[in-house]
Amino acid sequence: MSDPKYPLLPDVGADAFESALLARWDEEKLFEASLEARKGAKPWVFFEGPPTANGRPGIHHVFARTVKDLFCRHRAMQGHYVPRKAGWDTHGLPVEIEVEKELQREEAARQGVDVSHIAKLGGKQLIEQTGVAEFNRRCRESVWKYRGEWEQLSKRTAYWLDYNDPYVTYHNNYVESVWWALRTLHDKGMLFRGHKILPYCARCGTSLSSHEVAQGYEDVEDPSVYVALDLLDAHGQPTPGVRRRILVWTTTPWTLVSNTALAVHPELHYVELRKKHVTEWTIIMAEARVPAVLGGDWADRWDVVGGHRGAELVGLRYTRPLDWAAYPEEGRHEIIVGEDFVSADDGSGIVHMSPAFGADDYAAGLRHGLAFLQPVNARGEFTGDIPEVGGMFVKKADARIIEVLKERDVLWKASTFVHSYPHCWRCGTPLLYYARGSWFVRTTAVKDDLLARNAKVNWNPGEVGTGRFGEWLTNNVDWAVSRERYWGSPLPVWINDEDPTEVDVIGSFADLAERIGRPLPEDFDPHKPHVDSYTWASPTGNGTMRRVPEVIDAWFDSGSMPFAQWHFPFENADKVAEQYPADFIAEGVDQTRGWFYSLLAIATGLGDALPNNSAATA
Repeated sequence: MSDPKYPLLPDVGADAFESALLARWDEEKLFEASLEARKGAKPWVFFEGPPTANGRPGIHHVFARTVKDLFCRHRAMQGHYVPRKAGWDTHGLPVEIEVEKELQREEAARQGVDVSHIAKLGGKQLIEQTGVAEFNRRCRESVWKYRGEWEQLSKRTAYWLDYNDPYVTYHNNYVESVWWALRTLHDKGMLFRGHKILPYCARCGTSLSSHEVAQGYEDVEDPSVYVALDLLDAHGQPTPGVRRRILVWTTTPWTLVSNTALAVHPELHYVELRKKHVTEWTIIMAEARVPAVLGGDWADRWDVVGGHRGAELVGLRYTRPLDWAAYPEEGRHEIIVGEDFVSADDGSGIVHMSPAFGADDYAAGLRHGLAFLQPVNARGEFTGDIPEVGGMFVKKADARIIEVLKERDVLWKASTFVHSYPHCWRCGTPLLYYARGSWFVRTTAVKDDLLARNAKVNWNPGEVGTGRFGEWLTNNVDWAVSRERYWGSPLPVWINDEDPTEVDVIGSFADLAERIGRPLPEDFDPHKPHVDSYTWASPTGNGTMRRVPEVIDAWFDSGSMPFAQWHFPFENADKVAEQYPADFIAEGVDQTRGWFYSLLAIATGLGDALPNNSAATA
């Protein structure tokens, strides 16, 4: 006979039976009792990847949480103590974008217009109009918008997780542990400021790290443009007699506005061609690219009138395609340089160089002393002084630029092609490769350690660890950890406002109190803009130490959870020693270039600063 309070399945429907059983588990506190029953037993440590609470859970989370719960219950049934601490990822762009949308709707209502009419009033402009303090207050509230849905999902799927004492990445204790980690990396020489070409989201107004970029590729149709540029003689004049032109290929016509140089491979063979029955001009391109550019029957229509090794073209001058931006006084420009990265695999074998927009271009610009043109603002728009396209988002300017190239008789041919292009994984905006200053963690310095640690991980399936993730680590680049945003753990770096070479990285709230010479208030908030009010006189006697404006990549927050969830090293050293490294992590394959990478990179960088870390595999 069934208990009327807890009816058996034959007496009721499946949903009612499930609800009744879950209610019974709740009433009996079965999860808590199962933990208590195993206290003192050998721990089996599970790390919960923190979801962002202001985003709704989806059906894919049901599958992931079923896998997690299956393993945790199995190990508990084998006699292990299996603590399951919940966590919430509360910083970063997911939260900011949600609040920005609210602000846009409110502004539209205030103006009495549709929200689409104020779409441009977004990002930093709208945030700063609102005020950073108010914006961050709203972010703090928005974080918990869907918390109830997450907890209800966990309850309905019988996913046992300790929500009574979760780790929360915006809590002071958590932020302080993140500061400690960055100070430790700084002491090891691994935190530094650099100026590099970085993937940049103009809509969000911030750079992205390489593992964020990897999550946002989309297939798009982009221009494929060939331009024929006039070669000049030693005096900078058009070549007398025959008009000699060099063929250049690009898939980013907007960067032609910033053209500074052309690059050839010194060892490639280039040919000079003249169309049959045409004596007025010639065209130069890599010999191996002629059939692809001119067609398989090119020999019926063209004569080869000369050949050159790439090295012979180095040093020649040419006329740039667009003269809209003035060159700075310093730097060489409109010159052909030799670079080994140039290939004959695509295009014309001649590369258009714009040092402000492209990693290879930037590095080559430094090597050859090239001029630096960056007529694009932080919103990804051409500056107002640029003719024809001033004020336009660069990708939208391509069409007009192609028209102008045709009008100026430098367009050889234009078409489109479909390829995979990186977009911001949060807002979907096409990324720009843009010269930006950023703070980096020098992960390239521990590349061998990263690979060695990864080799110890029991990946399932194994090919993910050796393939997708292992190859990712092999091509590892330094981690750009700073973000030019608002709602995040503030970067704990103070710099002398008169001497930027004087840097102080704060590793604890006690350190900050010591620097300012007084205790921090009880309601101390380490977030912007409050933390920016803490300044002190430089120890050198000249200047004031002020915090840099950036916040920290939210992936650094989540990757710090093994120790930050316990406020290590300020307390709970015994818990970290007992529960680090983890025995088990289960997440989607996308996290190989997200949470898994940040866990591994931070652990590797911290080294012996974490207990048991010499043998850590997570």
